[in-house]
Amino acid sequence: MDLVYGLVWLLTVLLEGISGQGVYAPPTVRIVHSGLACNIEEERYSERVYTIREGETLELTCLVTGHPRPQIRWTKTAGSASDRFQDSSVFNETLRITSIQRHQGGRYYCKAENGLGSPAIKSIRVDVYYLDDPVVTVHQSIGEAKEQFYYERTVFLRCVANSNPPVRYSWRRGQEVLLQGSDKGVEIYEPFFTQGETKILKLKNLRPQDYANYSCIASVRNVCNIPDKMVSFRLSNKTASPSIKLLVDDPIVVNPGEAITLVCVTTGGEPMPSLTWVRSFGTLPEKIVLNGGTLTIPAITSDDAGTYSCIANNNVGNPAKKSTNIIVRALKKGRFWITPDPYHKDDNIQIGREVKISCQVEAVPSEELTFSWFKNGRPLRSSERMVITQTDPDVSPGTTNLDIIDLKFTDFGTYTCVASLKGGGISDISIDVNISSSTVPPNLTVPQEKSPLVTREGDTIELQCQVTGKPKPIILWSRADKEVAMPDGTMQMESYDGTLRIVNVSREMSGMYRCQTSQYNGFNVKPREALVQLIVQYPPAVEPAFLEIRQGQDRSVTMSCRVLRAYPIRVLTYEWRLGNKLLRTGQFDSQEYTEYPLKSLSNENYGVYNCSIINEAGAGRCSFLVTGKAYAPEFYYDTYNPVWQNRHRVYSYSLQWTQMNPDAVDRIVAYRLGIRQAGQQRWWEQEIKINGNIQKGELITYNLTELIKPEAYEVRLTPLTKFGEGDSTIRVIKYTAPVNPHLREFHCGFEDGNICLFTQDDTDNFDWTKQSTATRNTKYTPNTGPNADRSGSKEGFYMYIETSRPRLEGEKARLLSPVFSIAPKNPYGPTNSAYCFSFFYHMYGQHIGVLNVYLRLKGQTTIENPLWSSSGNKGQRWNEAHVNIYPITSFQIYCTGKFQLLSAIGVD
Repeated sequence: MDLVYGLVWLLTVLLEGISGQGVYAPPTVRIVHSGLACNIEEERYSERVYTIREGETLELTCLVTGHPRPQIRWTKTAGSASDRFQDSSVFNETLRITSIQRHQGGRYYCKAENGLGSPAIKSIRVDVYYLDDPVVTVHQSIGEAKEQFYYERTVFLRCVANSNPPVRYSWRRGQEVLLQGSDKGVEIYEPFFTQGETKILKLKNLRPQDYANYSCIASVRNVCNIPDKMVSFRLSNKTASPSIKLLVDDPIVVNPGEAITLVCVTTGGEPMPSLTWVRSFGTLPEKIVLNGGTLTIPAITSDDAGTYSCIANNNVGNPAKKSTNIIVRALKKGRFWITPDPYHKDDNIQIGREVKISCQVEAVPSEELTFSWFKNGRPLRSSERMVITQTDPDVSPGTTNLDIIDLKFTDFGTYTCVASLKGGGISDISIDVNISSSTVPPNLTVPQEKSPLVTREGDTIELQCQVTGKPKPIILWSRADKEVAMPDGTMQMESYDGTLRIVNVSREMSGMYRCQTSQYNGFNVKPREALVQLIVQYPPAVEPAFLEIRQGQDRSVTMSCRVLRAYPIRVLTYEWRLGNKLLRTGQFDSQEYTEYPLKSLSNENYGVYNCSIINEAGAGRCSFLVTGKAYAPEFYYDTYNPVWQNRHRVYSYSLQWTQMNPDAVDRIVAYRLGIRQAGQQRWWEQEIKINGNIQKGELITYNLTELIKPEAYEVRLTPLTKFGEGDSTIRVIKYTAPVNPHLREFHCGFEDGNICLFTQDDTDNFDWTKQSTATRNTKYTPNTGPNADRSGSKEGFYMYIETSRPRLEGEKARLLSPVFSIAPKNPYGPTNSAYCFSFFYHMYGQHIGVLNVYLRLKGQTTIENPLWSSSGNKGQRWNEAHVNIYPITSFQIYCTGKFQLLSAIGVD
């Protein structure tokens, strides 16, 4: 019997330029899914659409390459309900959303960056599919409406269901399926905006048989296994739209603290309408009690006021709606102001001139507001010299005025205006205004020691304006030097004593502040103003905040700390410390920096050096980590198929890394390798000798063997120089079966249990078999087949077929690769990417048949595209073949052995 052995194969996309030094490379990224999708589609050049059913678990994984290891970030935009992915980002390779909802559909982006080149970004659009319960509504022809709904001869039944993808509707009357044209009395609308989906059922010239049970079936054609949903409606000669009645007044005026009950009853409608209560603005108060159509608000407050509506709906005609407005009585914010005689420029009150006292409150309802005036406790009535008026509500609502014509000495005294509501139950507001010879307009001054005010960042400060006069008005504070908000976020802040208190002062609050009098509780005259300057001191801002310095021993090191800004700039001092040890102090003259040198670095000099630059407000600090330790190595994660196995229960791992700044300290002579099983405490260590100098970007490889499958391991790597240990780095290695990465390379050696996701073709005559030279039975194949695998190992695996009995001439065995997605198309670049398919094959024996390799494109399952073919005896050796391919869509490669043939395929 004859055998044709093996293939070790490599599929590579040919890149048009690889930049960088050594293996350092900018990131690339690819999004794969967990396989829970209903469907995956390729759209245009790069966008992929992932379809998932609402309530399922979304799981997307971002596969990256690049060295150093890129950082990954998931974000979301273009959502139906929210434009951001929960206003945050996910910094993991895998994005998982359990029980996904429709508003979480949209475009998800994976961004990978490692500081080299531009970040790599890929996106996938997630389409969430759902189907809500359908709702049937019944309508009559608007122009022919009668008192009774179904005296009408034309009726419309409309079916609506929220869905994605668009829903398709069908109708039944009883068990009869209604179709357009199947019944002359029935017409089915297909509105243009629904793209041919039936929604509206029109019953023309209503007949006795039209009084029946109607069913609407909503379907999304079982996408994502979403079942159809059905709703039924009973149409009879009693069917009528709803009508209701509110058993309450409109409006309802109540006092705070009272309980209010709203009663809504149905007066008509078939089927029986359902009743709901809504509020015009905002949601219903949480404390309400609902019992059918009765709504009770206990202990009502002003926040509960507003318009409440009762809505009745039975899906027949339009819903019925009745509303009432609840008004909660309130009196608040009483103020007054004094207006001197407007025909004189003098702002003072003088005998013989007019003076007006105005009094204002906020009242609800405003029509219940009444004012009463008193002088020295006695009621005042409007007269020729004492004129009481109420200001036009549109100009100044809730305001009353007392005009004193021709002020006399006997008019001096205390005037009181009392505001009250006619309905009672609310406490009156009483405002006293004193008119006397001592009633004078205000004046504002700033105490000499209160401007400029100097404070430190983070402190609490009080700005003061001293107001004189009688009465003392409310003071308004604002920024005078720029149009910015005050600390509380408003443009003006009120103060009753002239003091502005600022907590946690920041440097941005430095500047000029304006205080000015308002008319409230004072004189209605031109505002008095004064300015207060605030100076905020802050500690020096310095650079660098932190700097790592690595240098070989016996070499010099100089550290420099620079001042960027500070206030005050004068009297800057500095201190250099190593830990708690004071090294040097001094004072700045004209320079903007201070330096500290180390003439010869040694172990005793290692540590964190802090330079503190100090002014009156505090200190800024530069920190320097000085060490002679080598930089940590950087693990290389882009090793293709790092896992292999040569025995059943153990596996090996190809560990690769580069050295960050290999010449920063001294030549690295070795690495200390530590390894332990995940979860264990003890490290097993050994040294890996290094010969010669390591180059920047040089990829170092060390094979870890005898690892127990499927255990994971922690690996620690520490560089060693003649000065001692450097910094360590740790990673976890895991045993994982290869997957189709859809990246730049796919490399397989058939070492894993699932043969790299290759599959046997169900339509061929027999199957390929996995075997190694060590497991081969030479009794049956003494003079054929390889003596070892492609690497020379007798333990390595390959795929083969036998051509001995019971095989017949012409029979075929076909082995299929995984499906590969092609690189995204660039509309401005080359039309297609080229791929290189390379493999090793072994064909040795007297009666060798034919080995064929084919390309299968997506959607072309019956079309064979020959790539390569070979036949006959090639000798006792492995041969290598290379084939360039130019697929235009997703593709597979498959190998066919025919007649007397043994073939093996492996992807390294």
